[in-house]
Amino acid sequence: MSQPPPPPPPNQPPPGEFGAPQAPPPGGFGAPQAPPPGGFGAPQAPPPGGFGAPQAPPPGGFGAPQPPQGPGYGYPAQQPAQPPGPPVPPGPPYGYGYPQQPPAYPMQPQVPQGGGGGRKPNGQVVIIVAAVAAVALIIGGGVRYSSSSGKDDGKNNSSGTSGGTGGKGGTGGGKTTGSTGKEKVPADTTSKVLFQVPAPAVPAETSVSTVGSWLTDKVYAKSGNAEIDGYDPDSGAKVWTIKLPGPVCAASPHASDSGRTAIVYEPAMPTKAQASHGCGEVSALDLAAGKLLWTKSVKSGDRQISLNNVTVSANTVAVGSTSGGAAFDLSTGKALWAPKPTDSCYDAGYGGGDKLVAVRKCGEYGSARQLHIQTIDPTSGKVISEYKMSPGIEYASVVSSDPLVVAADVGDSAGDGSGVSDFFSIDDKTGRLRTKISAPGKTYAAKCDGITRIEDCVKLAVGNDRLYIPTEQHDGGQSGRINEIVAFDLGTGQQTGQRADSGDGYDISPLRMDGGNLLAYKHPPYDKGGQIVSIDGTTFKETKLLENPAAESVHDAETSMLPDSAEILYSDGHLYMSGIFAHKPYSASEKEYLAIAFGTQ
Repeated sequence: MSQPPPPPPPNQPPPGEFGAPQAPPPGGFGAPQAPPPGGFGAPQAPPPGGFGAPQAPPPGGFGAPQPPQGPGYGYPAQQPAQPPGPPVPPGPPYGYGYPQQPPAYPMQPQVPQGGGGGRKPNGQVVIIVAAVAAVALIIGGGVRYSSSSGKDDGKNNSSGTSGGTGGKGGTGGGKTTGSTGKEKVPADTTSKVLFQVPAPAVPAETSVSTVGSWLTDKVYAKSGNAEIDGYDPDSGAKVWTIKLPGPVCAASPHASDSGRTAIVYEPAMPTKAQASHGCGEVSALDLAAGKLLWTKSVKSGDRQISLNNVTVSANTVAVGSTSGGAAFDLSTGKALWAPKPTDSCYDAGYGGGDKLVAVRKCGEYGSARQLHIQTIDPTSGKVISEYKMSPGIEYASVVSSDPLVVAADVGDSAGDGSGVSDFFSIDDKTGRLRTKISAPGKTYAAKCDGITRIEDCVKLAVGNDRLYIPTEQHDGGQSGRINEIVAFDLGTGQQTGQRADSGDGYDISPLRMDGGNLLAYKHPPYDKGGQIVSIDGTTFKETKLLENPAAESVHDAETSMLPDSAEILYSDGHLYMSGIFAHKPYSASEKEYLAIAFGTQ
């Protein structure tokens, strides 16, 4: 699970309105071109015994379960007799804790008593109302796709794996991919470029966050440079723009059924003198109307705090950071609850979607701190259940809130910066650990960032009470590199035996669930376009839903959007790929895109 290279720097947009669909020049982006023989990207024979030479796979095939290396990690630990002292922000270094020896059986988790579970009503936190807009919502249909992990709604990442709905179904062939899937097989799975959004211009020596993308029945919305733009999903015509005072820092991967979501952003633009103004503003966004519903900030004492993450669950917006957090009503902006500011613990962040989960960190900086994984009531903040991870595990990511799955790099054992060595399947009603799944970085390719963005996981999905993750690419096929998606049972922790192959030269990654089926993206080899496939949840049979053009200019643009870091959304024969950072281009001849849209014929 190696880290992808940093995104290539974008170019200046062409003349005209930023984000408006651009007509590609003859022979340019989108024009079919045969790759030059022996030219750039042509396959090269590896030197004998050199890099990429076939290696003997482990017993049972790549990704097969390996003998355990001693006891697993993460079983519940005993509550300390005295609560540890308050944390000292900012957080600790990037190293993780040490593995813990578990007891023979998981210990009884402690469910907090007294209702509040470390949170107080809104009287304990000072909420500054920066702006309140009373907006009559124009409901334009349910969210078609809003996340990359969850039941029927799919990662962003980046915003890379709940809360939206699945695809609305399509036209064309009318053949469904399975008895429980909504996505239909088009009459022709060959796609064309629908539109492309040029990368925004940014000053030299700066990098601007453009995280956040959402898809409804009426609009494809994407964060730009200190703005959010809504585009017609088919033509790319800009239908609305929301200007912001500064760049978007974090965006909820979830949206309500009525198309409301939330973002965190800076109150001003970065400058050479001040590279960041802190991520102190939080707003709810109406994707149908293209307007901010309200804007607020959060104070700890007299100091406005910077927020690291934001999520949406039911009608609640939850924001968190090492300095504190808060929860607001999604519709009105009313403050609902906040973590206690005097506790020895703090809520590092939240995972949303079907349920709301807090990752609560307890203990003093420099000691073996402990993470409490809490399922909480979105409206009251009351703790419903709690699972305590072993002391020393410093960071965790919420992969799915229902069923509850958490990822962590235990003892920094992943070794590749992916943030994942183990997955923890937890009963969200009792707080009991159901099972732990070992996913070593040298074998599996999921990726999470639990340090600041609690639910930023990509290349995985949860559904059918199973965890779907890809293997790393390995030797196989005529081109020499392939990989697979494998399934783990969330009750037993064992592989189910289901495996979906990438095909020769492709790299397959889960995107989201479509009912009981799994949607996956196939990153292409040099001479083909990428694909979207539906994998039957029972038989694991693959059905192709979309295949992109193999023309060199199109291929180059598509492959610049790596599944490790890009936001990839698919629904109803439409594929949207977008970047999460904008940079000044290295040269005037480069052509970079903020977003690319494909659609079947």
